[in-house]
Parts: sequence; C-alpha cells; structure tokens
Amino acid sequence: MRPSPISLDIDLDRDGVQHGHMRLPYSHDESAWGSVMIPITVIRNGAGRTALMTGGNHGDEYEGPVALWDLARTLKPADVSGRVIIVPAMNYPAFEVGRRCSPIDKGNLNRAFPGDPGGTATQKIADYFQRYLLPQADIVLDFHSGGRTMDLLPFAAAHILPDAAQEKACFDAVKAFGAPYSMRMREIDAVGMYDTAAEEMGKVFVTTELRGGGTATAETVAYAKTGLRNLLVHTGIVKGEIEHRETIWLSMEADGCFIFCDSPGLFEPFRNLGDTVKKGDPLFAIHPIHRTGLEPRLYTAPHDGIVVCRLQSCLTRMGDNLAVVATFAEAP
Repeated sequence: MRPSPISLDIDLDRDGVQHGHMRLPYSHDESAWGSVMIPITVIRNGAGRTALMTGGNHGDEYEGPVALWDLARTLKPADVSGRVIIVPAMNYPAFEVGRRCSPIDKGNLNRAFPGDPGGTATQKIADYFQRYLLPQADIVLDFHSGGRTMDLLPFAAAHILPDAAQEKACFDAVKAFGAPYSMRMREIDAVGMYDTAAEEMGKVFVTTELRGGGTATAETVAYAKTGLRNLLVHTGIVKGEIEHRETIWLSMEADGCFIFCDSPGLFEPFRNLGDTVKKGDPLFAIHPIHRTGLEPRLYTAPHDGIVVCRLQSCLTRMGDNLAVVATFAEAP
C-alpha cells in the first residue's frame, strides 16, 4: 500500500511536550497548494504505555474537544509515565464548520475505516489513524455526544467483544471513567468505525455519549474532563487518584432497543430522557403533517428499560432513529 500523504511535524517518540499538526495536502479553489492542518499534541516521559485520546470524530460534538484542548495545554511530562497522544478534532474540516461530516467530501470519519491513502480527504485521515496512530496505542478514548441530531443520557461505553479478556479491560476502563451512566453497547452497524478498527487490533477502547444538541454545558464538559483524567490515572500513564463517582450500568444488547421512524411527521414526546418505562408504554406519537384530522402514529416501549436517547428535532423523516430504550444491567 502507498504511504500516507499526511505528514507529521512533531516526533511522537521524543520526551517532553510537543504541539504540532498532521498536515494533509488539499488543493481547492481558495488555496491551490493548501493543506488541512489537524492539531495534535504528544506528552511523553520515558518508556511506558500509550494513550490515544481523540475528539471531533464528528464535528458537531464538543465536550471531547474542550476537554482535550485543555489537557493538551495543562498536562505536564512530570505527571506522565509513558505517552499521551491527543487529537482534539480528528475530522478537523467537519469541526471547523460544526457539521457531523466533512464539508470537503461529505465523509463521515467514523464510517471510513480502514481508510485509503489514495482516497478522499476523509479516507486519508482514517488511513493515517489506522496505520500510523492506532498501532502505537494501548488504550484509546474517543469522545462522542449526540451532535445536532440527537440527545442522550451522559454515558461512557464499551462494546460487547468476542475476546473476554479484552472486553473486561474495556469495561474496567469505562468504570474508571466514571460517567453518570455506563453502557454495554451494541452498534446497529459497526462496519467502518474507528471503534471497530481499534478493537480489531486488540486495543482497550472507550467511547462516550455526553448529551447532544450540537452544544455543550458546564456539566457535560465536567464529565469529559474528570473522566479523561480518571481514565489516564486508571491506565497508570498519569499520576493521581481516581475521582470515584456512582454510575448506573445499562445495556443496549436487547433486540428492538433502537426505534426507527416509519411514519414521518411531527414528533410529540410522552417520555423524557432518563424515564423508566415498561414494555408497551407510550413513548411518543408522530402526527402526519400533510393535512389535518389524521390520527398520529403511536410508538411504544419495546421492553422494560430506560429512555437513553431521543431525536433532537421534532420533525421526523423516514429512517430517523427516534429513540433508544436501554435495559438496566449488572456491573461487569
């Protein structure tokens, strides 16, 4: 395979703190010999484990970038044993415009792995992480929230994995993160995800969903900052004590927990995030909007559980994920 067109202007193996960029050549109307400049920081202090900390995989999710830019500014080598690599905004073109996907090629970075060094801009970024950054990591934290389209309970998560030892290490890391909720997660389609790429390499991988709406709050940023520090302490890479917090364990393993729109219209909620429900309880109705006088389409809870996600907009389209009803779980 051809080498990556992305170049790095810092040395990941040098001790100390370095701030630099991953530079991706990008010729366009406003800059014939231009480049996409993706900020990156490495803090290294001798041999040891490596943590790869990322945010901005989707450009409209902000708690991770805030926490990571703050960490890159404040973390001192004396407090590190090993190495911390920080990329606050992986999909920097999307981050610059506050969109989920890149404005260059409409690429969703979290569906572009393993990437392609000769492909689109998004595929080139994915390829660089796949071949140059992920192999160096022992533990990976990738921050997410609901962006402009979803709102969620604030949780840290790991996936159900075929390797029991790897799965346990991932859930131990989720517990250390200490979000208000901790999730045993199942994706509706894990193909092309950064998560999957890391897990298939045997890495400890933790992700989050820290509310949504295309914004951040003091509360959700605090979850991100504290969880980030907790996880680095848990790995032994950063000195300190874990700030222990209570967490409620949930699971998205049950069939039917994702509820999809099959009747577009006007969304009327009957339940809020965090509400517990019984199977068959009314969750929301969608009113037809092409004329008045029509009965709404009623959606009910598929099983006992808790509402952990809902669509942000009140105008729905066919195929929208309207809500997720998770189940309560025992701590792993």
